[in-house]
Amino acid sequence: MKEQLEQIRAAAKQALSGAATGQDVDALRVRFLGKKGELTAILKQMGSLSPAERPAIGQLANEIRADIEQAVAQRMRAMQEKATAHRLQRETVDITMPGKVSPQGCLHPVNLVTEDLIAIFQSMGFDVVDGPEVETEYYNFTALNVPQDHPARDMQDTFFLGDDLLLRSQTSCAQIRTMETRKPPIRVICPGRVFRADEVDATHSPVFHQCEGLVVDKGITMCNLKGVLEQFAREIYGPETKVRFRPSFFPFTEPSVEVDVSCAECGGKGCRVCKDAGWIELLGAGMVHPNVLRACGIDPEVYSGFAFGIGLDRLAITRYKISDIRLLFENDLRFLSQF
Repeated sequence: MKEQLEQIRAAAKQALSGAATGQDVDALRVRFLGKKGELTAILKQMGSLSPAERPAIGQLANEIRADIEQAVAQRMRAMQEKATAHRLQRETVDITMPGKVSPQGCLHPVNLVTEDLIAIFQSMGFDVVDGPEVETEYYNFTALNVPQDHPARDMQDTFFLGDDLLLRSQTSCAQIRTMETRKPPIRVICPGRVFRADEVDATHSPVFHQCEGLVVDKGITMCNLKGVLEQFAREIYGPETKVRFRPSFFPFTEPSVEVDVSCAECGGKGCRVCKDAGWIELLGAGMVHPNVLRACGIDPEVYSGFAFGIGLDRLAITRYKISDIRLLFENDLRFLSQF
């Protein structure tokens, strides 16, 4: 029996030295030390020994069990250390190497000018309002003093959806909805998308962005309009920017003006950007027509107001010197990443 025990010790150590995985080591532990293992099977035969032999054999068996358990633990520890060393070598980071910079997104140029515009007008006390993109003919035309025979009502200019519904062709609709729900004093802007049946080219798109502005209060004059728009232009284009007002016509304002700014590229001397004019058309504006005030339940004998409409796409093009409006809608990352 003593020889058998020594053979088990030697066999166990030899087998453990060749174990390749933790599962192999555990299987060997069960093979030699488990309830049905080789060492247990030998110990079950101790009943056949004489009383004098049993203590020595029992002591040897316990010694062999301890040796095998120690060998199992050492083999497992050695395998874990080897695995850890291999993982550390595989995951080694050279801190002297340059880092990998993940590409980051950026705001669209139209969003950039919209955020700046909102910040500028909010600093002047304006609230930001919104309106539906699907409007009725009343809010888009009738309440804005647009006659029934006006060309803007033609199918060539407006996207009609049927049942007196259309895609709004201007954010001026928000003027009417605001004046219907608020009492003067009113000071709001409404940025958003508008839709017109234009052919797509370098300066036109059937979907573009506008920002409507409206002020209604007692004693509002053209001087107030001029001061607000001059301040806005200088905030956007720089303190040296000059502003020019030209007479114009809009059904919903009287008097009406077109507002130009001096070309930031040439300083008003004339260049390719401004087509040698020295000026760039920026927006349309004017004093709110009395008929529009009456349609919203505001007495034009007591209150007056001014309104203006800014093309946000044109603002982005002139501010960032973009040559083609289609670049704003084509989602070309080479273009957008510049902002």
